[in-house]
Amino acid sequence: MSVEAKVRGYILENFLFTDDQSALDGSVSLLENGTMDSTGVLEVINFLEEEFGISVADEEMIPENLESVDNIVAFVARKKG
Repeated sequence: MSVEAKVRGYILENFLFTDDQSALDGSVSLLENGTMDSTGVLEVINFLEEEFGISVADEEMIPENLESVDNIVAFVARKKG
């Protein structure tokens, strides 16, 4: 399963409570549209660290890395090198 599929599945299941893939546009800000709040961001970070074996530093907890599915996928790819 791809990084995108895992991230998308996690967000759909834990924040949107659906498995409908069309319910989540990868480029939409999850913060601006109300899907996630700051606590949700911390939950996503915990998921990323456990699922992908990466560590997210405090300075990496920024919207550019974590506000959309596309940004999260790109962030994980950079972290995994």
